[in-house]
Amino acid sequence: MFNIEKSIIQKVEIESLNERSIKLYIKRDDLIDENVSGNKWRKLKYNVDYAIQMKNEGILTFGGAFSNHLLATAAACQKIGIKSIGIVRGEELNSSSNDTLKNCETMGMQLVFISRDKYSLRNEKFFQEEVSYEYSNYHIIPEGGSNYYGLIGCQQILLETTNDFDYVFVAQGTTTTSAGILLSLPEKSMLNVVPVLKGFDSIGEMKNLYNHSGFEDSFSNEILNRVEVLSDYHFGGYGKYTNELLVFMEEFYSKTNVPLDPVYTGKTLFALFDWIEKMNVQDCSILFVHTGGIQGGKMIAKKEGRTFS
Repeated sequence: MFNIEKSIIQKVEIESLNERSIKLYIKRDDLIDENVSGNKWRKLKYNVDYAIQMKNEGILTFGGAFSNHLLATAAACQKIGIKSIGIVRGEELNSSSNDTLKNCETMGMQLVFISRDKYSLRNEKFFQEEVSYEYSNYHIIPEGGSNYYGLIGCQQILLETTNDFDYVFVAQGTTTTSAGILLSLPEKSMLNVVPVLKGFDSIGEMKNLYNHSGFEDSFSNEILNRVEVLSDYHFGGYGKYTNELLVFMEEFYSKTNVPLDPVYTGKTLFALFDWIEKMNVQDCSILFVHTGGIQGGKMIAKKEGRTFS
């Protein structure tokens, strides 16, 4: 449905990296589609296949007011001709609150706004049972596409590369993308994850996802030894950023013409370059997985009067 061949491998030529004999490559998943870009299509692909196979009426999922996942789900469902429902955090919102929600509705998504307190219960058994009963012929996808099908979809990312990098860097929200990448990571490589949430338990959440997806504890314990968590680059928490981050993103964009966003990809690349300096990294190859988010990045760039997206 969406052309993953657009996700090229781009080599980054920056003098400071060349001086250290570091080869940096970017997996440009942001180029897959304007709305269903980055890790969004990876996490939706097999969920969509499942909904079609089960002859579901549509797909129901969850997200916040600026959710790229909601927008991607709306766009994907519109393209294949099935219905979509988005459960949105914030009963005070409506479809005109921002461009993300407007676009979701334009693409045919039915938006259901609930209170933040009720939304916080979305993973509770009784809540899931209520939703399943009310929307019985809908395939329900957790927030951010965080389920087995999303995990397996993200496994494909590295399989489309030479997969011989010393380090792989990726932003971390729900852990679905990082956990999927880890499944196809060779033993010689390390996965460096950059959580964008303050105080986030990266390893614990990755293990929970593996366990809920049917993997044994022994497997997840072993594979998680190849993960390094860079937890100090959230810049205050989810959706928060500083002038230092925005300046870095502008400079990177001017050198590479690669668009970033300050919620996920900008923080991850900042962490990557800071890690290189602090650890005095030399003579290696690094893959940065571009997980998209450009839709949100453009809005913030416009708001801040910046050029990084």
